Amino acid sequence: MGRIIGIDLARCLALLGMITAHLVDSGAGGEVGGWFLVTAGRSSALFAVLAGVSIALVTRSRPDRTPTGSRLALLTRAILVAAIGLVLGIPDSGLAVILTYYGVLFLVALPVITWSAKRLAILAVSWGLISPVVSLALRPHLPASTYDVPTPASLADPLQLLSELTITGYYPVLTWATYLFAGMAIGRLDLRSATVRRWLVVLGGWGGVLALAVDRLALRSDNARASLVATYDRWEPVASWADLDRVLETGLYGTTPTGSWTWLWVWSPHSGSIVDLAHTVGSAMFVIGISLIVVKIVGRRGERPLQVLAGAGAMTLTLYAVHVAVVAAGRGAAMGEDSWALDLRVHLLGVLVVGAIFALCRWRGPLEQFVGEISTAVARARR
Repeated sequence: MGRIIGIDLARCLALLGMITAHLVDSGAGGEVGGWFLVTAGRSSALFAVLAGVSIALVTRSRPDRTPTGSRLALLTRAILVAAIGLVLGIPDSGLAVILTYYGVLFLVALPVITWSAKRLAILAVSWGLISPVVSLALRPHLPASTYDVPTPASLADPLQLLSELTITGYYPVLTWATYLFAGMAIGRLDLRSATVRRWLVVLGGWGGVLALAVDRLALRSDNARASLVATYDRWEPVASWADLDRVLETGLYGTTPTGSWTWLWVWSPHSGSIVDLAHTVGSAMFVIGISLIVVKIVGRRGERPLQVLAGAGAMTLTLYAVHVAVVAAGRGAAMGEDSWALDLRVHLLGVLVVGAIFALCRWRGPLEQFVGEISTAVARARR
């Protein structure tokens, strides 16, 4: 099976969404901007689900590949991606670099790479319901998160780093494994099937809507709102539900506060609540389904132009790393003033143009080439 252009298109949209969430104006007059509301939380979740899809595709059964070889290649990939993430954490970009968390997340896939779509789907649903409860129960007994981006210096305190990567940090693996398992379940399906495309759209769309409905229903009562305000423990000043509601629109940096089980039913970007996981998995399924349908609609004649247009989706690791580096350079040069390196339009157009050039020339991204060749070489050496 060659590249599935619909998956590249979805991955391109995820990358554009993450860049938008990083750089878009959050709004004026106390209101959160519309593009931020659309992309925050959803784009990074889509990225994680697509990581699971990719793992399922590259580890599918093949005559020249054994489960042991696939696991060894994936382990190597995880180490390399985590290392790249640590290096990207060195410059002050002001961004919560996700790659080190991704590297650890890939390790979670190792025991289940041979599972069927049905077993993976059951695992994803179960994990999405249980892991937020476990997180809420464990975090009061763990060191508080530093909210620092992992760097090589973080290795000096391995217990703190492990705690943040798995439970208390920006993208905690404990809850984010839900995205990985959901993506692997999707990747085990026949993505060229019209039935699969339709069900991804229908189930994803309705799942996302129902999750938001649960949030609205759970937070209707004054008692529920009061318990959330009373237990909010982050740095923003919150004196009323109106204050907290605006904070929830901007996100919660990976986890909810503890102290009230009502946090499990709150929708907020990067909160890791049950509702957050359900909504973002649903929205990711919807985007993947729509992307696959778009490729089917354009037909064979339109596939190649679409592949070029969405070429950034085939080299997201490279383009994400460049995006982080450029933002860091812009912050260093601008010293708080406007800079072209921090301009959203520059980043969006840049990744699209670079992705199109690489797709037109049928080149792989440099980091994709680097990680892929080393992972393959390690697996072949073992065999």
